[in-house]
Amino acid sequence: MKVRIGIAVVLAAGLFAAGEAAAQQPPAAGQNPLDVVPEKMPFNTPYGAPISLEKAQAAIVAAVAEANKRGWALNVAVVDSGGNLVTFSRMDGAQLASIAISEHKARAAARYRRPTKVFEDGVQKGFNYLTTLDDVVASRGGIPLVEDGKLIGAIGCSGATGSQDEVICTAGAATINK
Repeated sequence: MKVRIGIAVVLAAGLFAAGEAAAQQPPAAGQNPLDVVPEKMPFNTPYGAPISLEKAQAAIVAAVAEANKRGWALNVAVVDSGGNLVTFSRMDGAQLASIAISEHKARAAARYRRPTKVFEDGVQKGFNYLTTLDDVVASRGGIPLVEDGKLIGAIGCSGATGSQDEVICTAGAATINK
């Protein structure tokens, strides 16, 4: 039982802190890990001015180049800090259903200020309340774009496995996230 509680604590901390050093009290035995109140607010990157078309296109070019290098046909979307579509690219042969999914991943990453992998991890770990949140996509492949400490948009990729989508998005995000 102690091992389960320990695992739940670690998983909850990883989900909500996601790399931020937020000092918090561990849950008492039998306490729900979600009841722990972090001292610092996770995923608190402030919203900035919307990404420019030029920067959005550069992110798409980098993502498509990486996908071409690997032989993966994907859909890639970039949204601004408000989750509005700025630019989109559908590679030849990319799955048509993934057009909307790539946009959805980008919107979720921008609006919630976190990679969509956080939602995937949370659902897999049993935090099923995440599925009740509006516009959540519990699949990796959506990454916030942060410039000078402010969220200016997000990139979303879809059409392959979640891990492949994430690799391509990471290549696109690297044009901005330094």
